[in-house]
Amino acid sequence: MAGAKVSKTVKVKLETAWQTIDLAQAITERVAESAGFEVDDIHKIAMSVREGVINALHYGNRMQRGKSVFLDFVFEPERLVIRMTDEGRGFETASVDNPLAEENLLKTSGRGLLIVQAFMDDMRVGHGANGGAELMMAKLYPKPQPNSVEG
Repeated sequence: MAGAKVSKTVKVKLETAWQTIDLAQAITERVAESAGFEVDDIHKIAMSVREGVINALHYGNRMQRGKSVFLDFVFEPERLVIRMTDEGRGFETASVDNPLAEENLLKTSGRGLLIVQAFMDDMRVGHGANGGAELMMAKLYPKPQPNSVEG
């Protein structure tokens, strides 16, 4: 995919239901594989999308069945960009508790953005064009490895 001149986009609309988490992960695995990522990176990308979808369903759409989560997979020349938008009220990252703070270590939630940040090369949170939160994450394509020569 590296060296491509035109970006290609795959768009996915997911309903607000817990079952869509596994679907989003499976779609992401196929997309990442088709983009040429190795198994470890495919897992990291898929887990990042999984965490983002959980947040979008729970915090963004508040599990309201009439709302959707939108995933755009953009094959840019140097990286795969994933934009995830919900139909909630949006949020500011400054309002999210630090999951590494001592008072938050035993909480069962709050680690999703930390996981995305650790697994992806770029992550940004903003407001979607039609409201809601937009999570943008990106992963650089793997560099081609030179053939090893045994001597």
